[in-house]
Amino acid sequence: MRDILAEIVEQKKDIVAQAKRDLPLTELKRSLKPGTFRMSERFAQEPWSLIAECKLQSPAKGRLTKSHSVVELAHIYEANGASMLSVHTDPHFLGCNEDFQRVRAEVKMPLLRKDFVIDEYQIYEARMLGADAILLIARILTPEQLKQYLYLTWSLGMDALVEVHDRRDMEAALATPAEFIGINNRNLVSFTTHIQQTLDLLPFADHSRTLISESGVFTEQDAQTLCDAGCDGILVGEGLVRADDVAAKTRLFANIGKQAKATA
Repeated sequence: MRDILAEIVEQKKDIVAQAKRDLPLTELKRSLKPGTFRMSERFAQEPWSLIAECKLQSPAKGRLTKSHSVVELAHIYEANGASMLSVHTDPHFLGCNEDFQRVRAEVKMPLLRKDFVIDEYQIYEARMLGADAILLIARILTPEQLKQYLYLTWSLGMDALVEVHDRRDMEAALATPAEFIGINNRNLVSFTTHIQQTLDLLPFADHSRTLISESGVFTEQDAQTLCDAGCDGILVGEGLVRADDVAAKTRLFANIGKQAKATA
């Protein structure tokens, strides 16, 4: 069976090597201004958070939308209650650094740079692009790298969403002081999704941390189930992008958890 994650990581090595040639790390660092932990600040203000993803393509499903650009999606999400935006910069998702910079220039809300971090260079690069947070995938990092990259991210004033897929990943994440843990519902080999992945892992999570369920959220019932199970928010890409009414779906996902937690 095709291992999509392995393919992405292998190609990422070449992408990072080229980026280092184009802009050496010593030069990149000179242009950096530290962030102000805007993800932490925003999430602390809300009982439920929607990270809305500007996602045009999936490696498993191909093109997801031709109706909206990344920037158009960002504006819709911002206007309809999302807490934060996730913007892809990996080419497998039709993402690029230029799209991230366009979104940064046009929206005020916190931005998560969605990529496959395998090198500390990418963390500095994320801050250069204007990211407020990055994704750290436990599966593709050693436990030592995960801790090192988390502390480096914080040193640059950014937050990190540490992504886990199984109990081993969860143990690695919990061995760090990570504030945000994302449970990805995607099978990393086939890239199929199901929210049962989150439900199975929640009993092994530390609920004093902020727990986000990622991917596979398509319906109101999906979001409600995850909220009821103890999630603090959701990250949704395809479930928003392919909706008949993106704005209405954004409002639905943004508000369902807030309503539930307000009456708890």
